[in-house]
Amino acid sequence: MSFVERFSNGWKITINSFKVLKANKELIVFPILSAFSMILIMGSFMTAIFASVGWDFDYFDESSTTVNYLFVFLYYLVNYFIVVFFNMALIHCTRLYFKGEEVTIAKGLRFSLSRIGTIFSWALFAATVGTLLRLLQENFGWIGKIITGLLGIVWSIATFFVVPVLAYENLGPIDAFKKSTTMIRQKWGEGLGATFSFGLIQLLSAIAIIVVSLLIGFSTHILIGIAIGVLGLLLLAVVMSAAQTIFVSAVYHNFTNEPVKHFNQQMVDNLFVQK
Repeated sequence: MSFVERFSNGWKITINSFKVLKANKELIVFPILSAFSMILIMGSFMTAIFASVGWDFDYFDESSTTVNYLFVFLYYLVNYFIVVFFNMALIHCTRLYFKGEEVTIAKGLRFSLSRIGTIFSWALFAATVGTLLRLLQENFGWIGKIITGLLGIVWSIATFFVVPVLAYENLGPIDAFKKSTTMIRQKWGEGLGATFSFGLIQLLSAIAIIVVSLLIGFSTHILIGIAIGVLGLLLLAVVMSAAQTIFVSAVYHNFTNEPVKHFNQQMVDNLFVQK
């Protein structure tokens, strides 16, 4: 199959992901809950920290490097836990939809709660990796920045299937990472088509939102335009996040030989092909 055909398949599967989201608009709630949870928890966390040192913001500049990296680790831990928790709930809801079952927010949340130990274990593992990369970046100059940039890309690719693997396979964080890496290595193909498609849709949508908000701002009031622009970009972010998670779910279930309704099976098969 030519690159153009594979790229076209990636585009079509991307569009199908948006169709699934359109048929289940409630799924957009999960990235919204994820964002609000992050804001609330991190806000509470930072408030408690600053209050404990008498709101002395210079304390952190003078504190030890170990303390600073401890805060970095805790931030990564909370971030990974929240993101994976709500992404797993969304993954489970898409699985219910693929199987023709009723999709509800409550079912997704209950499933994530049933896997909360696994999610926390992964958050610990990922936070450790993230902290080590941060340490490398900050202590080895521009070489460290280049290395961590490359490792960050590798990490993103290697963990492509981690959330569904954690959800449906009885594996610990390291084994889940290995399984995701193996699946990518065995089924690597023109996934760039889908990646480019999501990126292109997001870019064009963002430009349209900015242009419309500017026109409204100039014709009414600049603050109204800014408010519309900010809300529009936030909505775009959550829609893209939900659609990308649906895409991951569809391809994963194809790999595990589970039927995927509402997706052309041949297109999913051809998205990731054996080298």
